[in-house]
Amino acid sequence: MRTLLIRAAFAAVAFSALAAQAAAPAMTAETAKGPALVDAKSMTLYTFDKDMGGKSMCNGPCATNWPALMAASGSAASGDWTMVTRDDGTMQWAYKGKPLYTFAKDTKPGDITGDGFLNGAWHIAKP
Repeated sequence: MRTLLIRAAFAAVAFSALAAQAAAPAMTAETAKGPALVDAKSMTLYTFDKDMGGKSMCNGPCATNWPALMAASGSAASGDWTMVTRDDGTMQWAYKGKPLYTFAKDTKPGDITGDGFLNGAWHIAKP
């Protein structure tokens, strides 16, 4: 009986770890400019041209206006989804190597007010 309980517990842990890895940190939704990646609240995600080499260049005041799509502790990268370490040591999701952000001035799902911001440096994240 004890062996059976241990096996069941191990299977449950393995299944939950596999399920966590399989879930993408964002999904696709339609915007006025076509399909875009969105977060769990359906808010549009963006990429920043100044991010290079798998590093976020948006920190401090920039990160106040452009909150990073944060990766929860224990998250696992898979396929096109990777994580980058921010300057403060926290983990941020990236898609195809590009760190992802929301925009503070987007107030409802479907808003895309950040697209083209800062002389075109910010872009809707496309699937």
